[in-house]
Amino acid sequence: MAISILVTGSKGQLGNEIQVLSSKLTEFEFHFHDVDTLDITNLEALEDSFSTIKPFAVINCAAYTAVDKAESEPEKAFKINADALGNLAHCAEKYNCWVLHVSTDYVFDGTHHIPYRETDYTNPLSVYGKSKLAGEMLLSEIEKAIIVRTSWLYSTFGHNIVKTIRRLATERDTIGFVCDQIGSPTYAADLAGALLIILQRLANTPEATSLAGIYHYANEGACSWYDFACTTVELSKLSCKVKPIETQEYPTPAQRPPYSVLNKSKIKTTFGLEIPWWRNSLEKAIHLMNEAK
Repeated sequence: MAISILVTGSKGQLGNEIQVLSSKLTEFEFHFHDVDTLDITNLEALEDSFSTIKPFAVINCAAYTAVDKAESEPEKAFKINADALGNLAHCAEKYNCWVLHVSTDYVFDGTHHIPYRETDYTNPLSVYGKSKLAGEMLLSEIEKAIIVRTSWLYSTFGHNIVKTIRRLATERDTIGFVCDQIGSPTYAADLAGALLIILQRLANTPEATSLAGIYHYANEGACSWYDFACTTVELSKLSCKVKPIETQEYPTPAQRPPYSVLNKSKIKTTFGLEIPWWRNSLEKAIHLMNEAK
């Protein structure tokens, strides 16, 4: 009998990538839901789903991710990124279920100069970061929770930075990107694969609660947004010139950490993961985008 898995936020970048990979995992029966079929801010609806599906685990890809908009919509950001996590924690405890939740590098303030470890001090600079940290704290109170912080997520699905760069590069002769924010781009397909490896491990480990906790996952290597834009333009074989600018030249409502590279030693050691270099994954994603045209 297949093991039931609930995936929330299934129409987003990560949720779509999980849908693509899920067909290969025949030991699981996946139940994919987005806000139109399951609103995780509604506790009653969530409890109904849990009682029907009886999931072994929930992979929560639902999130409020409009970083700048969150500054003017803090209640909405906290409702989705924090309050809803309280609902998931409640249902998970009630039905003895695992929660795999995706968080963000924006829980850090970016004052480090070496990659952030899971145990490093959090100090989010934005409403978005604060709401995601609040969700982490609610989920950390239960025994069966794995929180995976990631950074600079993109995919072949939906709206994302890679598609924006490619569009701007076809519309303009020159585009500007900040050169003083350093992080690690993450291909959502790679993250989806890692989450499914974790899921398989949980299903096959009798004393799996020892695996609970916070982990970091991003593609290997680090770059600035300027480097990332240059590489995207180059791999897309576009002729647009990319100009480096400083953060102060491009003010945004939300403050971002200037350095948010994540140390991934823990997740690699614990789950035996090999993580691709960010440029190789970007090349793979761009190839798929070109094929889809």
